[in-house]
Amino acid sequence: MNSIAKQPRFTNRYTVLVSFTILAGISQMLWLNFAPLITMLEATYHVTESDINWLLIVFPLIYVLLSIHAGIVIDRKGYRFGIGIGGWIMAIFACVRIMDYSFMWLLIGQIGIAIGQPYVINGISKLVVDWFGQKQQAMATGVGTVGMFAGMALALAGTPMLVEATGLQMTMVIFAVITIVSAVLFALVAYPNPQNKLNEQMTNESGGISWRDYIPLLRNRQLLLISIISLLALGFFNGLTSWLEPILKPNGIDAEGAGLIGGMLIIGGIVGASIIPGISDKLGRMKPFLWISCLISIVLVYLICTIDQYMLLLILGAVLGFIFLPGYSLLLSHTERLAGEQHAGEATGLIMLTGNLGGVLVILAMQLVKGNSDSWINSVYLMMGLLVLCVILALNIKEGRSTLSKINHKRNVQSR
Repeated sequence: MNSIAKQPRFTNRYTVLVSFTILAGISQMLWLNFAPLITMLEATYHVTESDINWLLIVFPLIYVLLSIHAGIVIDRKGYRFGIGIGGWIMAIFACVRIMDYSFMWLLIGQIGIAIGQPYVINGISKLVVDWFGQKQQAMATGVGTVGMFAGMALALAGTPMLVEATGLQMTMVIFAVITIVSAVLFALVAYPNPQNKLNEQMTNESGGISWRDYIPLLRNRQLLLISIISLLALGFFNGLTSWLEPILKPNGIDAEGAGLIGGMLIIGGIVGASIIPGISDKLGRMKPFLWISCLISIVLVYLICTIDQYMLLLILGAVLGFIFLPGYSLLLSHTERLAGEQHAGEATGLIMLTGNLGGVLVILAMQLVKGNSDSWINSVYLMMGLLVLCVILALNIKEGRSTLSKINHKRNVQSR
């Protein structure tokens, strides 16, 4: 109790949130920093696109495998422990990537960083509940989400410029230093809220989340529908950001240009995520925004992947991000309403799991569909097909508020 009662000098809700947001953003940056370098890595290490694919796919793959365990660790040991461990794992393996003498060192580094990522990302719910009141929790979660988007933008737009200016190894040094500083910052300021007397009780009494906790959620048809949409939509997004550089290369766009287009995609998403969900809340409608965003994105992704006018591509990338990425916030918000407050965390975890699973499947499928061809057009058609399915599925979403009362009753009976 004494460790919880004492509040370090620089610890308050905002420093805790900022330290988490930076670390979460770094996790996304380390994931995507190789995405705009695929062509360069092929030439440097004499490896194939299939080999480089593993630098990207290990993140959603390991997230799916370790997400449940990360949730259990955070529940039992507290979010400070879980996020802190994840941050230090990322820092250690970011240093491994400095030894860029062979492709294998880069892959080992990515695998290690991917192991740390779920422990960081999955801690946001408990951190926000601990430090922020109910009316502020959506804002705090939004700040963390924007931080992750910002990390993606920095990876896609900044990595090619850093490599061009300093070389690959020095770029890895810079990223490792940034990760270490972020992990240290979190360790120094991110302590549990001493005013929250329930914090220790929640940590001690929680038994963690298991796969069995997700089965009752999937019996809710609307949650199952949202999960499938998440799988398809986030699969599309992960596939596009992972393979954007080789897709644009035949159109005369170099690695730096592709990175900036990807960065504009994320920046547009940040702006859209700060505007569109608010409009949706005021109108009390989510469904029209969701299916219209997917419908427009079908046209935009085809144009982005097939035209060769760089300035127009920058604009289209920003528009696609503005239209498409807010849909993720809308899905999460609708998920919380469907599951009810008691099961919001588990339902959100389900959406993140299915989304990352979609990332694994689509990244692999895009390369499989491409085959040995130099053209990525078949993969573009695959992405468009995924969005068409999202539009069809979104038409079946019901806007009404629905909670999982049967699950709540069952849990309450079992806890007595």
